Amino acid sequence: MRKKKCEITDRAAIDAILSRCRVGRMASVGSDGYPYITPVNYVYFKGTIYFHCARAGEKLDNIRRDSRVCFEVDIPLAYLDLDYYGDSPEACKVHQFYHCVIVRGRAEVVTQIQEKLGALNALVASHEPQGRAFEPITEQTEAVGLCEVVAVRIERISAKSDLAQNKSAEDKESLRSYLSTRGLPGDLEAAALLGGTKV
Repeated sequence: MRKKKCEITDRAAIDAILSRCRVGRMASVGSDGYPYITPVNYVYFKGTIYFHCARAGEKLDNIRRDSRVCFEVDIPLAYLDLDYYGDSPEACKVHQFYHCVIVRGRAEVVTQIQEKLGALNALVASHEPQGRAFEPITEQTEAVGLCEVVAVRIERISAKSDLAQNKSAEDKESLRSYLSTRGLPGDLEAAALLGGTKV
């Protein structure tokens, strides 16, 4: 990774980003040799990325032909706009703070029913409000036979957070103060992180 200051090396922090996101983008190798990227609703469960899909389609064709995939998730935080820089700001100074994770691995259709059921139940649980009970998905659930579950087995993983790591303590405090006052989506989380608070 070129920007080493932004690299996340703590696996627990990486897992937290993967667990927090709900939609990721998976790139597979298309039949024409071009990357094919598709957004998928997923769950990170027991160290594996799972998503469900129809039983036929381009992404399934691709992974059956070549199981190598790249999977990406990101969490946009605050966008630093021109207002922060005052009068006559330079357009190139605008900036987006974010977290992201990139996974390289192998994708496969899950064939073991217990793994499939575990992934489907984890997917539902990850989207429901915490603690809300739901009727578990079982072998008898009709929809189980109508979908495929794909597992992305992680081989390599990297992550980074862009949070003004190259700025001085004074600059970070100025950014934190601005974002705390502005209060747009992502501002308060970015401000807390710039101030050294874990969220």
